[in-house]
Amino acid sequence: MSDNVIIKTENLCKFYGEKIHALENVNVEIKKGEVVVVIGPSGSGKSTFLRSLNMIEPATSGKVIFDGVDIMSAKVNINLHRQRMGMVFQHFNLFPHMTILRNMTIAPMKLLKQSKAEAETKAMELLKRVGLDDRAGAYPSQLSGGQKQRVAIVRALCMNPDVMLFDEPTSALDPEMVGEVLSVMKQLAEEGMTMVVVTHEMGFAKEVSNRILFMDEGKILEDGSPEQIFNNPQNERTKDFLRKVL
Repeated sequence: MSDNVIIKTENLCKFYGEKIHALENVNVEIKKGEVVVVIGPSGSGKSTFLRSLNMIEPATSGKVIFDGVDIMSAKVNINLHRQRMGMVFQHFNLFPHMTILRNMTIAPMKLLKQSKAEAETKAMELLKRVGLDDRAGAYPSQLSGGQKQRVAIVRALCMNPDVMLFDEPTSALDPEMVGEVLSVMKQLAEEGMTMVVVTHEMGFAKEVSNRILFMDEGKILEDGSPEQIFNNPQNERTKDFLRKVL
């Protein structure tokens, strides 16, 4: 595996019973610093693929090689590897009974053994970056959806991850809040963060990604640059999908 490949899947399969093949022989390499956007119709396996990369949804067979280690091996401490992969979900998953600052510092203090002062300093820096440092003492219920999702992103960044995984991060938001979340993601991309993003936001996919994967029925049917996928798709299924969404 080349030095700059950080994630590689080999013949990744996920079956539910005998009939449902959520993933079928998915082979992908993701390089450090790449922004890979996964698109496709609902039920095509996009979220299952993303969640298999950090074993939130363990695959049935195949390999997920993260930084040279097959994390599907029973010998691997998956929690250590998960610390290096930030995950942002559709629904923000913030602890409702904790302040924003506490939501952000609990994992670095427990898992990275940071001191309270160290964790809070980093958290405040990140909150400032997304324009929410004045909300550190607020509770999640006091924030809008867009604010919660920005907090969820910077909470993941508090762990200093090597990779950020985004599972439809804007699909639960009101349309006017989508832009504020995408702008944080664009900034991360510009800074060279390795990102894998499942999204329906085609404008973001065109503008920010290095590569687009088009999935349908658990398979990657097309893998190419945004120009290639949007302007000259090769697969009939890709063409049909893009006609409907663009």
